[in-house]
Amino acid sequence: MTIQTKAPNQLDNPPIPVRAKLAAAWTSFMFLYIYVDYFHLYKPGTVNKILAGVVFEFDISPTLLTMMLASVAIPAVMVMLSMTLPARVNRATNLVVASIYIPYSVVNALGESWDWASFYGLSIGIEVLLLAFVLRSAWTWPRIPAVPASPATTGLRV
Repeated sequence: MTIQTKAPNQLDNPPIPVRAKLAAAWTSFMFLYIYVDYFHLYKPGTVNKILAGVVFEFDISPTLLTMMLASVAIPAVMVMLSMTLPARVNRATNLVVASIYIPYSVVNALGESWDWASFYGLSIGIEVLLLAFVLRSAWTWPRIPAVPASPATTGLRV
């Protein structure tokens, strides 16, 4: 008697391009960033302060709203830039922007009470992990090895 055993079907796992990894990380960062701000509205007293014209101890003004928009727009634009910039510029841009956003994310917890440590700890922790992934992906961007010139190609001009 012959027993036939089938090898389990293996799932295809093609490599993901660095550009797609970066765009996915920035997209995840943006969703989290927006939801943290949204859930912050549920913190007691927040809406009353907003209605009184104050956000995080700052008077609501066109300048404040422009700065807040810029802080959300930069990661949003990074999604597109991660997919479209040339590799060298893409790598450098991701390294710089992610490096700036790590301390920026951590500063969001300044002045908050320990009662909210779990909320800010989790949100900032995940933001920093996503940004660390961006840094690692950009830093380890694969390089194409230089092909040494052979006698057949040395005389060719492009």
